[in-house]
Amino acid sequence: MAISMAHLFVTIMLLAAHTAFSETNMLQDLCVADLKGLKVNGYPCKDPSQVTPDDFYYIGLANAAAINNNSMGSAVTAGNVEKIPGLNMMGTSMSRIDYAPGGLNPPHLHPRASEAIFVLEGSLFVGFLTTSGKLISKHVNKGDVFAFPRALLHFQQNPNKTPASVIAAFDSQNPGTQSVGPSLFGANPPIPDDLLAKAFSLETSEIQNLKGKFQPKN
Repeated sequence: MAISMAHLFVTIMLLAAHTAFSETNMLQDLCVADLKGLKVNGYPCKDPSQVTPDDFYYIGLANAAAINNNSMGSAVTAGNVEKIPGLNMMGTSMSRIDYAPGGLNPPHLHPRASEAIFVLEGSLFVGFLTTSGKLISKHVNKGDVFAFPRALLHFQQNPNKTPASVIAAFDSQNPGTQSVGPSLFGANPPIPDDLLAKAFSLETSEIQNLKGKFQPKN
């Protein structure tokens, strides 16, 4: 009897998991985001009678972004659900990243998406870190593709004297981005100095100096 009850329990749990997974799929042709509606793990669907072609259209990735005033020498132009409402529930989005000579897209992660980049112009040094600390890196050139696994720290650097740019594709309508430096040293409220000093084997004064670089300027 115990074995049959255990089998029944496992069966019920598997069915429940399958049902929960299947109900995350689209149940209609489209679900254009109502960006003014109440947001609960995504956006509600816009009235289908109000859907227009512009809900699926975006020209923002056509041109390079201004990067002259960016301290890192890189700029990301997002093409996510907030720019293209038609992406709602589709599980996909795109961005363009432009790099000045010597520019860097510093170590960061996307908590909700894997990423693949296509090099439009120039060449880059790119890589990601596994959870065991192994660096997977490569020099990529125009026309090359490189993929970054979901939620792993990664970066792109332009070590050359000419600009570079890529198109990045994500398997999420809103991948999210968490950068290492600003997250740790620009947190609000701040992470205690002594905690960070111990974590990085630094003096408290060095932590305060780092925080000064990442705190918003008044």
